[in-house]
Amino acid sequence: MSQSLFEAVARGRSGWALAGLLLTSLAHAQSTDTASAAIKQQVATEQSAQQAQSSIDKLDDQTRQAVAEYRAVVSETASLRRYNEQLEKTIASQTEEMAGMQEQLGQIETTAREILPYLQRMLGTLDEFVKLDMPFLPEERAERIANLKDMMARADVSIAEKFRRIVEAYQVEMEYGRTLEAYQGKVGEKTVDFLRAGRVSLMYQTLDGAETGYWDVDSKSWAQDNSYEDAVRAGLKIAKKQAAPDLLTVPVHAPKEAK
Repeated sequence: MSQSLFEAVARGRSGWALAGLLLTSLAHAQSTDTASAAIKQQVATEQSAQQAQSSIDKLDDQTRQAVAEYRAVVSETASLRRYNEQLEKTIASQTEEMAGMQEQLGQIETTAREILPYLQRMLGTLDEFVKLDMPFLPEERAERIANLKDMMARADVSIAEKFRRIVEAYQVEMEYGRTLEAYQGKVGEKTVDFLRAGRVSLMYQTLDGAETGYWDVDSKSWAQDNSYEDAVRAGLKIAKKQAAPDLLTVPVHAPKEAK
């Protein structure tokens, strides 16, 4: 009886030990599972935090880019506004200028209608003056007048150019009045040296020096007068720059008293 009780007790103690061992193992397993779960949770949390931070960084970059783009658009808008304002001023100025040009064109048309007859009168006066003047350089002067008359009939020559050419012809004629000139030409059938002293006197001398004369304004013809032989010879040398300037004795037309 006592042995059986001892064995039972022994068996009972082993069972308790085994049960404790089992409980300890079970607790350790539960602790391990809890730790693993906690680690997994921590890892998941960190991964979520990293993903969240990555999303935040990405959103921050996008925000900065959006702000930069917005500022660029604002700057461009301001620039375009200033450009449009300047363009409006330019257009307004051009509109005023165009209106002024239209008015000037109208005035030019009126001026053109008025100036053409005026130019014709200027040319007619010049033509008449040359015909009444002493007959020096007759071919050259007649050709100049003829060219001007042809020019006046041409539509491809501007009014300004016509005016310039006629004024230029007047200037040439004015220059004749204050220059000394020598050139060759004809008196009848004789080849002579002409000496023009401004518009005061027009003289000639044959190439051999045998005959000297001048243009008689009263008779509108050539008059032979060898008394001016030395003066004409000296004047020809001066005009040809073969001698220094000097005083000359020349025949001068004396104006007649009006009756």
